[in-house]
Amino acid sequence: MKSTVGRVLVHMGIDPRKVARLRRLPDFYRQKAAFRRLGGTVTHFFPILNDYSGSAGTAKGHYFHQDLLVASLIHQHNPQRHIDVGSRIDGFVAHVAAYREIEVLDIRAMPVGDHDNIKFRQADLMSPDGRAVADSVSCLHVVEHFGLGRYGDPIDPEGHVKGLQNLIRMVAPGGRLYVSLPIGMNDEVHFNAHRVFHPQTIMEFDVVKRGLKLLRFDFVTDDGALHRQASVSDAVNRTEYGCGIYTFQRTA
Repeated sequence: MKSTVGRVLVHMGIDPRKVARLRRLPDFYRQKAAFRRLGGTVTHFFPILNDYSGSAGTAKGHYFHQDLLVASLIHQHNPQRHIDVGSRIDGFVAHVAAYREIEVLDIRAMPVGDHDNIKFRQADLMSPDGRAVADSVSCLHVVEHFGLGRYGDPIDPEGHVKGLQNLIRMVAPGGRLYVSLPIGMNDEVHFNAHRVFHPQTIMEFDVVKRGLKLLRFDFVTDDGALHRQASVSDAVNRTEYGCGIYTFQRTA
């Protein structure tokens, strides 16, 4: 019955989730009345009806695990210079900036902030300028977007390969490259949102085989759980839309 009602509401152009929240309006009015009876003064009405039964948050999933894990690996490695390309500012970048300086490159502009540890420069990874070379580079949940136009980048079916090649060029010999991307059963292009890769695919790119050695592999499964220090083969056929986290060392 509930699913039937939901379909009817959708057909009528009504979001069933909003209807469910409206059921909490009586709670809101009862609590407001109790607040006033106890001497409280209400200056504005601002009903928030979707937090009554919500959880405190979530401690799983792609971004939660990759951001914390890679930030901790960089802390352990303690490189001289760390550059990030396109990763989440209010997640991974913020984690790293809590304890060290991080240089951030992104094709999109970002308003100038006031955090001394974040050095931002707008740049297109498809057109490297030679200034960005470091002993530690990260690019988390970004490679899958190159060449699909979603973020204003030029259309290029080989954008992900060219992006990886330019990332490798940014890493000094012996330095580390942290890359994460969606992994699944097969290589797929969900235009223009992202690509999904078979877990072994990145290992088969010539630019990777020629210039990188895999130091460790971690992955997140569809249920949001992190599997630490696994082999790449462990992730094969384990997830439809997971996250592979690859830690490489530049060898050449």
